[in-house]
Amino acid sequence: MSRKLFTVGPVEVFPDTLEAMSRPMVVHRGKDYQNLQHGVVEKLHKALDTDLEIFLSPCSATGFLESCVRCGVHKKMTGISNGSFGDRWQQIGTLNGKTVDRIDATWGKAVRREHIEGKISPEAEAITVVSNESSTGVLNPMLEIADAVRANGDPLLFVDGVTAVGAVDMHLREMRPDAMVFGSQKALALPPGLAIICVSERLMKKAETVQNRGYYFDLVEIKKFADKDLPLTTPAVSLLYGLDYQLDKWLREGSSARYDRHEAMTKMVHEWAMKRFGLYAEHGFRSRSISVVESGRFDVATFDKKVREKGYEISPGYGKVKDSTFRIGHMGDLTTSHIKELTDVMDAVLEEMK
Repeated sequence: MSRKLFTVGPVEVFPDTLEAMSRPMVVHRGKDYQNLQHGVVEKLHKALDTDLEIFLSPCSATGFLESCVRCGVHKKMTGISNGSFGDRWQQIGTLNGKTVDRIDATWGKAVRREHIEGKISPEAEAITVVSNESSTGVLNPMLEIADAVRANGDPLLFVDGVTAVGAVDMHLREMRPDAMVFGSQKALALPPGLAIICVSERLMKKAETVQNRGYYFDLVEIKKFADKDLPLTTPAVSLLYGLDYQLDKWLREGSSARYDRHEAMTKMVHEWAMKRFGLYAEHGFRSRSISVVESGRFDVATFDKKVREKGYEISPGYGKVKDSTFRIGHMGDLTTSHIKELTDVMDAVLEEMK
């Protein structure tokens, strides 16, 4: 049964986008492909308002998270976490043989300057942080975090932007990350399978000195091909067609209007959640793309099943708050009218469950 997705990802992909992806294949070592990749990267620069280099890879965003660790760290890094996905990046560092100093903030609370000051070792080569923690619904104050990192030795700053990019202004020119990673299946409203990374010149220079970078996620090798508008390995051509189309939609709508639309959807979901349950993330630092709803002892399994039966799908809780929360995605091409549909359905289900 087909359902409308209000999930954390993959999200709802609209028919016009799927149709845009159905164009004929092109050989990925030819001029047609080069024109496609060149155009996509150019549009990403405009949409994100950044001069950072941009690379693409046919993988999940996790691949480029690993790339940051393998290409940007000789020995030691610091991983900041206030949720499951911050923990995962710390784990990626450890599994790649790096020494990882952990800065663990409270789940449901934002990472603040005081968590960072005096906590970064002089030997730390890079800091990893998740901008929008999708296990908790916390949107971290990235400009404050970036300033704190620069004031504490100025190591490389790696940012997971997976559920933030396309839903909220990342202020890349002010944040000045050395890497920001995101994927196709969140606010870009595409199927999964395409990862994107924005990288600084500082990271690229560091990568040239790091050994054992591997091959598939080696930023130095990827850049050699990207400089010629080519992929390192066989690309996800259909997803690139889709991304090209979605970026045209983004640029026509305008970034300010796009972020306002996500803000309006967020407000509707938050108002619904606060009337009926509660929100897990602290006030003032709540995500603009997902909401983590506190369910307590409520029968989420039955609620979820009944919502699905009506043709809609939300997401379960994640990580250590899995059993006491559920999550609603409000990103991509969705609008407030779609959110109204969902909240009406959820209200009807709640009435049935009384």
